[in-house]
Amino acid sequence: MALRKEEIRRRVLEDWRGLPDPPEKPDRCVAVSDALKKLLPKLGLSERLNEQEIQNAWKDIVGEFLASHSVPSAVREGVLTVQVLQPTVRYELDRTWKPQILQKLQARFGAKAIREVRFRS
Repeated sequence: MALRKEEIRRRVLEDWRGLPDPPEKPDRCVAVSDALKKLLPKLGLSERLNEQEIQNAWKDIVGEFLASHSVPSAVREGVLTVQVLQPTVRYELDRTWKPQILQKLQARFGAKAIREVRFRS
């Protein structure tokens, strides 16, 4: 019954206007999550999200002592740069812990996301 009334209404309006109704435009609504998935890589923000995830997980990966003396600062083209407060801690990280840290990072975030770790003091 409601469809019948809608059809009659449409025909009456067409006759009154003298023109048929314009065609309906397609629905262009997109879920925000889908739009962000397409937009973030174009803006280069997906790497920034990855950096934030790494910063949040840094203490779990390196331990409390090393996390208190270092902080991940950037990820560019698969290279994680870590700022270290003291040169002695930087030396220890670079010479002793670098392979283990890289292995833990790759296990958690993927080998493609992080290929190398560089320490800066």
